[in-house]
Amino acid sequence: MSADRDHCVLVFAPIGRDGPASVELLRSSNLVAINCRGLPELVNEMSAGVGAVLLAEEGLFGKDTQPLAHWIERQPPWSDLPFVILTSHREQPAVVAWRRSIVETLRNVSLLERPVQPITLTSAIQSAMRARRRQYEIRTLLQARERTAQELEKLVVERTRALEEANKHLRAEMEERARVEETLRQAQKIEAIGQLTGGVAHDFNNLLMVISGGLDMLDRQTDPDRRRRLLEGMVQAAQRGAGLTRQLLAFSRRQKLRPEAVDIPAQIGGMRELLDRSLRGDVHVEFDFPEGLWPVEVDPGELELVILNLAVNARDAMPNGGTIVVRGENLAGLNENEIAGDYVRLSVVDRGVGMSPEILARVFEPFFTTKDVGKGSGLGLAQVHGFATQSRGMVRIKSIVDEGTSIELYLPRSRNIPSGERHLIDLNRARPKKANQGRILLVEDDDEVAALVSEMLAQLGYQVTRAASAAAALGALADGRSVDLVFSDIMMPGGMNGVELAREIRRRSDIPVLLTSGYAEAAVHDAEQAGIRILSKPYHIDELAAALGAAKSDFAIATGAGLATTRG
Repeated sequence: MSADRDHCVLVFAPIGRDGPASVELLRSSNLVAINCRGLPELVNEMSAGVGAVLLAEEGLFGKDTQPLAHWIERQPPWSDLPFVILTSHREQPAVVAWRRSIVETLRNVSLLERPVQPITLTSAIQSAMRARRRQYEIRTLLQARERTAQELEKLVVERTRALEEANKHLRAEMEERARVEETLRQAQKIEAIGQLTGGVAHDFNNLLMVISGGLDMLDRQTDPDRRRRLLEGMVQAAQRGAGLTRQLLAFSRRQKLRPEAVDIPAQIGGMRELLDRSLRGDVHVEFDFPEGLWPVEVDPGELELVILNLAVNARDAMPNGGTIVVRGENLAGLNENEIAGDYVRLSVVDRGVGMSPEILARVFEPFFTTKDVGKGSGLGLAQVHGFATQSRGMVRIKSIVDEGTSIELYLPRSRNIPSGERHLIDLNRARPKKANQGRILLVEDDDEVAALVSEMLAQLGYQVTRAASAAAALGALADGRSVDLVFSDIMMPGGMNGVELAREIRRRSDIPVLLTSGYAEAAVHDAEQAGIRILSKPYHIDELAAALGAAKSDFAIATGAGLATTRG
């Protein structure tokens, strides 16, 4: 089956001159048409590829239409081949009954009573061809989704193999510890690792259930919307699995900490930008470091990770916003059960929802979390506890329900002079950029696509205003809405497509335009002729970011050249 045959009209009118005349008429309208002289030939041609079928009812009357009905029954789920039937004035009961039967057999039927005007006939055929093109677009989408499912299955296999390797590594570490440690501390560590392994098995069994069950249901489901929801669930599960694997490997790593003298105000004060990016706009951080705060002997990179972790937890505990205070205090001659000597108490304080005594008793357990499913792995405070212990310190938590929480790190004083070098976390890797990249007018009629693309644009740092049609977009621009770039779908309802919208915007203002499309070759060609950049669907967020940058760059070059020409 070729792409050319997908747009072919088959004509079956074996009596008189209707067949050849119809073929000539359709070809004069730039349609590919083939005249079939018998039903077997018609069915064979349909199997080779077809866009629509024009039938004369007298050619079917009294004939064996079983092969034709069998072909229709065997159509794939995306296909509903359109038929246009030329009927007569005959209204005898037998003819009417037969006509009703053939309509039920062919399913997707349009009836044209003769005599029919040439323009009516060609219009009906063109309408049927447009509907058929939409079916072929659905076929393409389903094929793409099938490829995605196969790629996802491959990814699941790879992630599972990585998990097996990680578990094997953990088991080896547990065996090594059993050989070299015989104290109560060793027994406690083995218990903790047992809890961790149980949490891994539980979480990954849930994730694998979503993926394996989704793959099983995908083959049984023909509804595109339901297939999409299944795919989205599987992708989310795979992403959660990947994130959990990263946290697991970080939690179980064996490299030693590299403690050094650290100036807390300089080290943590340098995290201001990172903390601002990691918290919501209604959550603020204040530093309370007294003059003469002692340096501490810790790994500076791990200290930053701990503060970031605690700040994010404090943010989540204040859903209505508030202030997080990071405070430092010198404690001379401290003598506690766990530690003794000069220490610095580093506290992260919030005025959030607080924790009950039951929760406080379990907060350091691996995989224990009070956050919603998918929003926390339960490894964060366990990592904080491990850092404090490995740094020859300790951690304490004070919390009152509805009043807030204070997490206190006791870190050993350093007698050395800090080097002044900060090991600040790479901001771009720690969290996606949130800097204001500009204002985008998103023109998209599909609510679900608009919601997804809005999230992607927001993730890239753009402020998004959405319009559901070209007319609404022009209205927003006419109202004086401040816009730095227009990102529009090509095919939209309302009589104006994305290319026409771009031309109208160019006529009215100097705003760069980026278009996107998953089909509509003619419109894509028009856009290319007009020099408008197009991003093909589906696309990933990195492809979107690159296309937006290229569109702005093209616009800057074009306007710069225009200015140079004008000034010259």
